Amino acid sequence: MKHYFLAAILLLSLSGFAQQYKKADFKTLDAYLTFDVSHKKVMGKVKYTFDLLEKTDTITIDAHDMDYANVTINGKKAGFVDAPHALKLYKGYKKGKNTLEFDYTAQPKQTLYFVGEGDGLQIWTQGQGKYTSHWLPSFDDMNEKVIFNITIGYEPGFTVLSNGSAHTQSIIGDKNLYWHYKMQNPMSSYLVMLAIGKFDKKIEISQSGTPIHLYYRPEDLSKFEPTYRYSKQIFDFFEKEIGVQYAWGIYRQIPVLDFLYAGMENTTSTIFSQDYVVDNIGFNDRTYVNVNAHELAHQWFGDLITAKSGEHHWLQEGFATYYALLAEQELYGDNHFYYELYQMAERLQQASKTDTIPILNEKASSLSFYQKGAWALHVLREGVGHENFRKAVKAYLEKYAFKNVDTDDFLAEINKVSNYDTQSFKKRWLENPKFEVGEAIDLLQKNEFIQQYFAIGGLQDKPFEENQEMFTNIMESDAFWPLKEEVLFQLAEVPFDKKAVIVRAAMKTNNVKIRQAVARTVTTIPDEFFDEYKSLMKDESYITREIALNVLCTRFPEKIGEFLDVSDTWVGFNDKNLRILWLTFAYTTEGYRSDLKESYYSELQEYASPKYESSIRQNALSNLMYIGKQDEVVLINLARATQHHKWQFAKFGRDNIRKLLKKDGYRDAFTAILPQLKDNERKRLEQLLVE
Repeated sequence: MKHYFLAAILLLSLSGFAQQYKKADFKTLDAYLTFDVSHKKVMGKVKYTFDLLEKTDTITIDAHDMDYANVTINGKKAGFVDAPHALKLYKGYKKGKNTLEFDYTAQPKQTLYFVGEGDGLQIWTQGQGKYTSHWLPSFDDMNEKVIFNITIGYEPGFTVLSNGSAHTQSIIGDKNLYWHYKMQNPMSSYLVMLAIGKFDKKIEISQSGTPIHLYYRPEDLSKFEPTYRYSKQIFDFFEKEIGVQYAWGIYRQIPVLDFLYAGMENTTSTIFSQDYVVDNIGFNDRTYVNVNAHELAHQWFGDLITAKSGEHHWLQEGFATYYALLAEQELYGDNHFYYELYQMAERLQQASKTDTIPILNEKASSLSFYQKGAWALHVLREGVGHENFRKAVKAYLEKYAFKNVDTDDFLAEINKVSNYDTQSFKKRWLENPKFEVGEAIDLLQKNEFIQQYFAIGGLQDKPFEENQEMFTNIMESDAFWPLKEEVLFQLAEVPFDKKAVIVRAAMKTNNVKIRQAVARTVTTIPDEFFDEYKSLMKDESYITREIALNVLCTRFPEKIGEFLDVSDTWVGFNDKNLRILWLTFAYTTEGYRSDLKESYYSELQEYASPKYESSIRQNALSNLMYIGKQDEVVLINLARATQHHKWQFAKFGRDNIRKLLKKDGYRDAFTAILPQLKDNERKRLEQLLVE
């Protein structure tokens, strides 16, 4: 009944050129980029400097499906091969220092995305893993670290962002404004980014003097404070806790539309999902705080030091996940920290039944890299002591700054400050696919709240009458909210008249989480509780309001008009969850605002169109399919969904087309829309029709 997010990541084994950096050491990149937006192309001029350390037949730069011109090394025409996934140089370089220059054009199929149009256009990248080479000739091998300097020309009126420090320049007679970005230190290619859009910003300054640039769309000004709440506190906490000052001079955060994941830790410039841009009510349900802290932690763990290979990926994701929890502990207290660890442990214990790949394997699951990695660090930190752990992390970061690391590099620093058995730890937590439940429970029970939580969990099989007094006392106490939530979940099937005192005590807490648990668990509502349950529609929670509206409209169909009149201005989250639910009820409720029904249906159709983000489109399409018209607009938008850059939405489109094709009349209806689709959409639908 809870909602969790696991950031996704694709890890591929290193290419056959993984050891090239030992022969050719690339030092700097200067790139000059412009765009053909109508054709979704990037055009660039590239200048690389590199040292040839020892003789080699071929030097490879990863680059996917690009066209090249004017390829020179040291000012002379170079010998090169234009391969599908690489630019291969075989002539023109010499031992020592070299300069490579060339022009290129690319139409990326991934990694560089053009979202929206007109003033709403955004262009952004997501290079996690080894994908930057789809839009910028670079290096998929994380061990090749380069100083990247990027100049981007784009029309005035838009904000253009990349890595490092920036200044702008206008050139007389040129329609573009040029944005120049420079890095002072090297980084891996997957951390290169760009983002273009209509953004405003506010600047905060950390205690150490680092400027923190917080971007937002102008229409989201009212959401700025809740979205970026605690940003400066998190930054200051990390510098103190980690003991190593932020290395990159400036830090930016930029929300973009239809981002693939929660966030991405590009050096100096994190991109994150617009779904985390929230108002004060939304903050009570969904916050950017954890993602904010996770991506910032990567500026040390991942950006400053980078894993040598996918096998050691936990050194990035495990550290970022754990330090994000430490930041939340600083903000919200020990009980919150231990409850989050407990929930991770539950997921890991369940997953370990089928997940047989240990952390130290490049094919390990995201759950292992992120959450088991975090748990491993918690075990280590508790084992060696907090101060020793802090000393080891500081030494580790200082020793390997701007370099690549493996697990033994980190454990060696732990060994310098403690006699803790790191080899046993490595076997138990990093090489063993099982989750060490006993060890985790022992550490969790250091917290008194967790002890109480376990005790209450042990009561679930006892008769209500035996627990009634204890449950009442808990609900009327100042106990941490998950204890009270657990009580309500255990009482879900108990008749209302028996649990009424406890439920009413829960309502009186005025705690959003506890009242939300009432909304979920009290679904048979007696007359004497009707007004109290209806008050949930006024809670400062979009999730609670959605649950309450659904339950009330379902349980009291004769009063739907009353509920809809109260909620007709609701919008909800970025995905318009409340507005779309309201439109669905308003359209399907007989006799309710009959003269406006077609406009309500048209609004739902509009939200299903490509004008909106995939989360809104998916929400609208789900509700339109629930309404059940054989609607050409719905079918066209489902077909369009199959070609969306977000794989989750594309899968939604495919899966629902397959379901509809099993119903009478839909095969002919889908066939009829084929001429109205773009080529790629039509081909995909044709494939689905013949499955």
